[in-house]
This record gives sequence, structure tokens and C-alpha cells, in this order.
Amino acid sequence: MNRKLKLSLPFIIIFIGIMAAVIMIRSRPQIEKRPVSFPPPLVRASMIHLQGYQLVVSSQGTVSPRTESELVSQVSGQVIEVAPQFAPGGFFKKEDVLIRIDPRDYEFSLSRLKALVAQAQLRLAQEEAEASIARQEWERLGKEEEPDPLVLRIPQLAEAETSYEAAQAELNQAELNLQRTKIIAPFDGRVRVKKVDVGQVVIPGVPLATIYAVDYAEVRLPVPDDEIGYLDCCLDYRTQNPAELDIDVKLSASYGGNFYKWSGKIVRVEGEIDPLSHMITLVARIKDPYGRGVQSERPPLAVGMFVEAEIIGRRVDDVAVIPRSALRGEERILIIDKDNKLHFRKVEVLRADFETVIISSGLNEGERICISPLEAVVDGMEVRVVEETPQNSARLKRSR
Repeated sequence: MNRKLKLSLPFIIIFIGIMAAVIMIRSRPQIEKRPVSFPPPLVRASMIHLQGYQLVVSSQGTVSPRTESELVSQVSGQVIEVAPQFAPGGFFKKEDVLIRIDPRDYEFSLSRLKALVAQAQLRLAQEEAEASIARQEWERLGKEEEPDPLVLRIPQLAEAETSYEAAQAELNQAELNLQRTKIIAPFDGRVRVKKVDVGQVVIPGVPLATIYAVDYAEVRLPVPDDEIGYLDCCLDYRTQNPAELDIDVKLSASYGGNFYKWSGKIVRVEGEIDPLSHMITLVARIKDPYGRGVQSERPPLAVGMFVEAEIIGRRVDDVAVIPRSALRGEERILIIDKDNKLHFRKVEVLRADFETVIISSGLNEGERICISPLEAVVDGMEVRVVEETPQNSARLKRSR
């Protein structure tokens, strides 16, 4: 008996398990099926405000002098003196004597020519007196025919006058050469390169130094040709007059770990467009770059300094300035209506850069636009909206 029970016990356990499973399946609760729903995407919205906007064109360049010259000697001789300021980087004023050349040879020549002029003047006076006497003698004879010019000493008088004028011209040239032994500064300026010193012998035409004026500095600013339209700038090179250009430019540079700014004017447009870069070069001029007449802690705008430039352009009215992320394609944006639904709208883009887009038409005051990136957009799609505020913008920047 026990043996039969042992054999049937496993089957009894299996049967009980099957019955329990059937009972559990039949007694399970019915699952209610519901349709799957997805919430509308969450987007950030920005309110449109039409406003006036000052267009600015950015560029950069290197400071250069407006006037730069090679200082040369017009006479030969040994340099006997140079001014203390005649050194690389030295400042000088107009009419300062920068170099003195040994004047003794020219002084000797001047003395000799003065004697020659005196002799020529004496001879001229003698010929004038003799010509006058010859005229009186001829008239005393009472002859009616015209006398020979040699009788009246007319050729001799003309030759004496010519000799005197030639001697006087040589004297004037000698005086001029003596003056040229002093190399005088032609303008207020600064020495860039010094090429001669005391004891050297110079000859005419050989450069003594490179100097430049310090009354103005200039910066060549290349600008893309498609941005020239943002400036009040005339490209008619035939009638271009620097006095008619009135375009402000603000320059900035880092110097000694600090940041400084200068103001200037665009004075001209160079006469060609670069065929490779399609750049047009504007020339900015800055008055008194070294601040000689003003007490200021600002450093000088020195030649060779690299500067960033902001060229002040036209002012436009009733435009909308929106983030670059709001632009879909080239000329479309997404408008959010009062029911929080998206709609595509074509707009006219005046200017676009890496951060902002200026819309000249197509948007109205108070409208909302979507500034969140969306992968798939359908016209009329419903969204959830978070209004863009300064706090939200700051939080977004920190998260980035």
C-alpha cells in the first residue's frame, strides 16, 4: 500500500498544480485597454518686438601711418651731429634739425661765389656807364642813321647782365646747399628706422632714415562686398571725396592685459575689389593716435598694433531681432498662434550672423515665434509653450 502511494504521489502533486493554475487564470482581473497618447512637444517661445536697429560691420586690421617718408640728403658730406630724438622710436616736431652735415665746403663755396657776384656786378655797372657814354657821343655827332649795336655797346651790356645773373644764380644755389646741410623734419613725426650716424659720409639720394607723421594713423579694414550695403558708403570712385564720408568706426585692442578703445572715421574706399576674397577695403583714420595733446592713461595707437573694428552702418526701423535658432531654412520661421499651434511663415531676412537674425518684414508686433530646435514639424502641430524670459535665457546659457 505504501508502495502504491509513493508511486502515485508525484502525479497527485502535478494534478493539484495544474488545477491551481487553471483556477488562477480564470480568476485573473480583466485588463482595460486604453489608447496610447503622446504629450505635445515642449518648445520655447519668444515675443516679437519691432524696433530700430543700428547696423554694425565688423572688421580688423593693422595700424599704419598716414604719411611715411624716406629722409634723404640733397648734399654730400660728413655727418657731424644728430639730434637726441633722432633714434628709432624718437619723436620730433616740424622744423626740428635732425642731422647736421659738415658745412665748411659749402661756406667756402659761398664766399667764393659772393666775390664772383661782386665782380660781375662791377662789370655790369661799367658796361652800363660805357653804353650811356656811347649813346651821348653818337647823339653829339648829330647823325641821323641808327648806330651799329656794337657802337652803343649793346651786346657787351647784354653779356655783362647775363654773367651777373649766372653768378647770382650760383650764389643762390650755394646758399641753398648750405641750408641743406641741416636735415630738417618736414612734419611732426617719429623715427621708424635710423640709417646714419655721426662720422658717416652721405651722398645725395641715399636714405638717412624712415620717418612717419603722428598727426593721424590709418587702418585698412577689409569688408565683404555683400556687407557694404549696410554702410552709408559710396562706391563711385570717380566722385569719391573723403570730406563727404561721415562713417564712424570704433577700434579696440588689448594692450598690457587691458582692453582699450579709440574712435575714428572712414575717410575713403580703396579702388578695387579683391578677386579672391571679394573684399572691399575701407580706410579708417584716427586723429592724434599718440594722444600728445591729451593727458590720458590710454596707451598710444602705435603703428603695427592689431585692432578690431566696428564700423557704424545704417540705422533701420521697424525690424525684429530674433535668435538664429528661430530660422528654419533660409527665410522661414515658425509662428505660434493663440491655440499653441505651429505655422510656417516666410519672412524677409535683412541680415544674419552666428547668433541673431534681423527680419525686415513678415513679422508683426506681439507675435510669438518658436526658437526651439524641432526635428519633425507639421504645419498646425500643437505644442506646449514656455515663454522666453531673461531668466530662462540665462539658465539656458549656463546649462550649455
